[in-house]
Amino acid sequence: MKQAKRVFVIVLDSFGIGYEPDAALFGDVGANTLLSISKTEGFALDTLKAMGLGNIDGVTAVEKTEAPLATVARLEEKSMGKDTTVGHWELMGVVSERPLPTYPDGFPEEVLKAFSEATGRGVLCNLPYSGTDVIRDYGEEHVRTGKLIVYTSADSVFQIAAHEDIVLIETLYDYCRKARKLLTGEHGVGRVIARPFVGESGNYRRTANRHDFSLEPPQPTALDKIKEAGLDVIAIGKITDIFAGKGITESIFTHSNDEGMALTKSVAERDFSGLCFTNLVDFDMLYGHRQDAQGYAKAMMAFDRWLADFYPTLREEDVLIITADHGCDPADDSTDHTREYVPMLVYGKNISCENLGTKQGFDTVGNYVLTLLGV
Repeated sequence: MKQAKRVFVIVLDSFGIGYEPDAALFGDVGANTLLSISKTEGFALDTLKAMGLGNIDGVTAVEKTEAPLATVARLEEKSMGKDTTVGHWELMGVVSERPLPTYPDGFPEEVLKAFSEATGRGVLCNLPYSGTDVIRDYGEEHVRTGKLIVYTSADSVFQIAAHEDIVLIETLYDYCRKARKLLTGEHGVGRVIARPFVGESGNYRRTANRHDFSLEPPQPTALDKIKEAGLDVIAIGKITDIFAGKGITESIFTHSNDEGMALTKSVAERDFSGLCFTNLVDFDMLYGHRQDAQGYAKAMMAFDRWLADFYPTLREEDVLIITADHGCDPADDSTDHTREYVPMLVYGKNISCENLGTKQGFDTVGNYVLTLLGV
């Protein structure tokens, strides 16, 4: 494999391509994010088709192509989880043998008591909840009392919602940092998430000032190795949050897929050596969890159009890898993530086009990156 100077990894957050053999353990038999969105009107992914998405094992929603532009593979997760943190960690070489803790009945009293003492505020809700529903149901009481809305989901998350007029953004972030310090060991959730909102009763809406405070990876990742080798690790989107800043040389936060794609293109126009690692979160946050297959499909087609303009601009020593971190089927019976295979498409002017079949481990991506960069 010829060495690359720059590698671009783009994670299509939640773009699963079919349920895995152990999906029954996660309640996800039959899940297929790609297949579900393919059934929407006008669906087409011409650029990804040309790269070979339809040639990947098990993919039927996109047609095969005779001469794919990329090396392709179907990746099966080794970690015991189906969330953002575990998925991204495995992409960069850390396999989680135990699932991170989840709280289907809410957090225990000792956790809430310690959190209230640390913040000086009471707590509302403490249940698994949809992020839009929880501010609808508890927003008014929060505004009236100043108590913080604490909730979770099927993922390993401790989420804190607060109105921006009641709790300043930086104060909310400080509360999240305090929660992060408390939530370790037995209660070491993957992420503490700030969920600010605005508006009036009956018309509350979340803002783009979300911020994630992640558990640190338990061991060095491919990002640490690349950084230690003296190369750049440029993180776009929530990558820095997911890795708790470890192994990152430059962080660029985003508020949308469009911004993430524009920033990736901007970074590609710069001179650097190493990795540009982008997460496009709208697929998951705006469409997968909200059971919006049409919106998901439109977002994927927007990415496909952007990709058509982006990949021809890559330089001779550049490599692009497109993948995902888990599934989130918008047409199943749940708003949760789904245990699915993810795609890997590797494009570069010096990359031979192969079908690698089904590979064990999302860490196939991280190993590929290290090999390409000679680390």
